[in-house]
Amino acid sequence: MRVVSGFLKGRRFELPSSKWKTRPTTDNAKESLFNILANWITLDGIEVLDLFAGTGNMSYEFASRGASYVCSVDKFAACTRYIQENAKLFKIEDVLDIRKQDVFQFLKNHSKKYDIVFADPPYDSPKFQLLVNIILEQELLNENGLLIIEHDSRQNFANHPKFVELRKYGQSYFSFLSNEGA
Repeated sequence: MRVVSGFLKGRRFELPSSKWKTRPTTDNAKESLFNILANWITLDGIEVLDLFAGTGNMSYEFASRGASYVCSVDKFAACTRYIQENAKLFKIEDVLDIRKQDVFQFLKNHSKKYDIVFADPPYDSPKFQLLVNIILEQELLNENGLLIIEHDSRQNFANHPKFVELRKYGQSYFSFLSNEGA
């Protein structure tokens, strides 16, 4: 895995173990996603919430492209330790706020607003719709903010009133929702 663009472009990081149960976004899917975002918004100075952060793959990419604040949330201690180690190695520890917590517990009492909320739950999670509703109902998006859900073909958000667009890259699907609606 590598950081695709920005000041960390080309920096590599690998899973610490082949036994990790994370599923990082592929470099190709990540590059395509960020090409879309670069055409929609200015990434410099944005604030991002990265849910189910895993390896920190997306957090590093947002930080590399100029995000001023990225909150990375994952319930697994090994994941948060790994993100902290890479944040220090990449010298972005002042940008990343790493939280070891269950995403749903974190969201329960969270009220900060973000320009982008990126969520990459386990593809077999039965809580996709619940996650989307919590984020939108708690108004965690700034005006014109985007919620991006990475999922597989089993999920479909097209009928959600806040759905904007769907993009597919290999086995990865990105559904974009906005607090402004379609």
